[in-house]
Amino acid sequence: MDRHWSVILMKPLDIIYEDNVCIVLNKPAGLAVQGGKGVGLSLDSILARTRPERPLLVHRLDRDTSGLILVAKTRAAAHCFSRLLGGERAVIKRYLAICMGKPAQPAGVIRTDLTIRGKVKKSETRYRLLSAGDEFSLVEMELGTGRMHQIRRHLALAGNPVLGDDKYGDFNLNHTLRKTVKLRHLLLHASRLIIPATPENPPLDLTAPLPGYFLQFTGCAL
Repeated sequence: MDRHWSVILMKPLDIIYEDNVCIVLNKPAGLAVQGGKGVGLSLDSILARTRPERPLLVHRLDRDTSGLILVAKTRAAAHCFSRLLGGERAVIKRYLAICMGKPAQPAGVIRTDLTIRGKVKKSETRYRLLSAGDEFSLVEMELGTGRMHQIRRHLALAGNPVLGDDKYGDFNLNHTLRKTVKLRHLLLHASRLIIPATPENPPLDLTAPLPGYFLQFTGCAL
């Protein structure tokens, strides 16, 4: 394990909310949610090491995306939250992104089919322009569907890729920003999670502040 992740493991997790059945955490960028090939440390493994009973993942965030993620403490709660997140689409997930340029309209819906593991999937992302400067804009996104890398792909296809996106973004711009302002992160943050009431939980409306490395860019988007 490298020093960077050793330091993270020693720090307490940033818990936004916790009760008897769930935990909502503010995940740092660069930390995978779940282990796998080439993953030395994940949120799942940290929870397993630091909790007497391992919490259960009910949804995902990309490794490079920061922000709110919900985990369940019991199998019954995991089933309930998975149903709300999945078939019912009852949980509202909102994101903030710093993008290249600005959308053509101040608000709208991106409905562009995405190919996921060889299959074409209907995909929908709602967006709202919060502020815009000469080069960059701050956009709030809300998922209508939950496809892999959906927000990043939709914004890139719309001509407004997320800054720091090395998979779908503007590679020349990212290279320039790494050299000029030391951009090291994807500027996409899961900022708000609205969860309806369940038999065991009150309704929740939770937010996580933007990480500090966004701040030099939010000024450019005003």
